Amino acid sequence: MKNVRWKQRFQNFEKSFLQLEIALKIKKPSDTERAGLIQFFELSFELAWKTLKDYLESQGFQVNSPRETLKQAYQAQVINHGEIWIEALDNRNLTVYAYDEATCLKIVDLIQNKYFSILKELYQTLKNKNSQAEDSEFTLRAAEGPLGSE
Repeated sequence: MKNVRWKQRFQNFEKSFLQLEIALKIKKPSDTERAGLIQFFELSFELAWKTLKDYLESQGFQVNSPRETLKQAYQAQVINHGEIWIEALDNRNLTVYAYDEATCLKIVDLIQNKYFSILKELYQTLKNKNSQAEDSEFTLRAAEGPLGSE
């Protein structure tokens, strides 16, 4: 069940991440578009650490908090740039101040130039792990033979 849980959460992370990626392609975003970009980042980051938590648990690790999850994921070499992940975790509290233009611009800059790249790297890593898991499940089912035969 734990193996299925991270895959289900990954699907939600993927949807959010792809929306963030689209939002980042907007040249000269309006205030409303910047607010949407920040919202997609918040959601993507939240789903990223929760997906990591579920994945780590499927691998036998026990983690509870976002910080603990990120540290364990770094130690298990699931993510790189652990210090940027922790910085993003600490800075996500800034997003509630997106109504302030200077803070909003700072957040958007961090997302564009620092945080998106770690989310993208995680997305690619988990997508590969998900594909590998599906391939091995298919191979296992094929080796067992057709359903109903004994």
